[in-house]
Amino acid sequence: MKIFLRLLAAVIFLAAAGSTLAVEQPLQGEALLRAVYHRNLAGLASNSFGLPLVVESAAQDDHVQVDVYGILAYPFSTVVNELTAPASWCDIVSLPPNVKACTYRQLPGAALLTFYVGRKVYQAPEDAHPVIYDYRYVALQQGYLDLVLSAAAGPFGTRDHSLRFEALRLDGGRVFVHVSYAYRDTAALRLAAKGYFSTLGRGKVGFTVTAIDRNGNPVYIGGPRGAVERNAVRNYLAIQVFMNALRYPAESRFGVRISEWYDLASRYPKQLFDLDRQDYLAVKTAERENQMMLQRSIGTGLQ
Repeated sequence: MKIFLRLLAAVIFLAAAGSTLAVEQPLQGEALLRAVYHRNLAGLASNSFGLPLVVESAAQDDHVQVDVYGILAYPFSTVVNELTAPASWCDIVSLPPNVKACTYRQLPGAALLTFYVGRKVYQAPEDAHPVIYDYRYVALQQGYLDLVLSAAAGPFGTRDHSLRFEALRLDGGRVFVHVSYAYRDTAALRLAAKGYFSTLGRGKVGFTVTAIDRNGNPVYIGGPRGAVERNAVRNYLAIQVFMNALRYPAESRFGVRISEWYDLASRYPKQLFDLDRQDYLAVKTAERENQMMLQRSIGTGLQ
């Protein structure tokens, strides 16, 4: 019984938090990403998001993966300057409700980021699950960027964690973006997931439409694929608002980010509603203070 309850807790945690877990895919070079861009032109131009955004997902055995494709209206050089800084990713990944803090540590020839992943409500970092990611470039070329945050192990027996980001220069000061997100789990965790998504998690859905019901309404994907889709879109929206906030003075950007992230997520209440606006802003403000304290302690050598 204790083992079953632990597995059930793991399923609920992963469904809610997403954990930014993924298996690193074979290198997608500039030519291949450009082909993907042309393949998705129609979907980027017209979709249910109201944004140039396409979501694709798949599940097989212990691997669930989602690919989010979108367009950022910023010059490629600006995207590279901002998103090749490890500190920027801490500002990005801490916007979704389940990342309670993020810190980075610059080492000779490498950078490590720690995500403190927990529940939707306020949690101190010491009460969350720390997952340490290695941050590295796969490619940085004149018009193409590919970077990966990866960790061999994560909470509840999951493994091969990764968050992958690709960017391709387009005409008109725009960038085509690919965010890859997934995870590997165990047979026991998949069994617990099946029970969770058929009961407590029955109403949790993603963005892929699997059918149309008798009233003409879309039926969305559920289960682990739905969970990974939700969290991939959360991260994409976080990247979007991080870039948008750069136009404001540095001291105002955090407030702009949390306000705009909530507004964007609220467009998709069926998938992304977690907290009331006031609660979200209060939680993130308190967690931001914790994150800054943790980062200062690293800077002074106390961690």
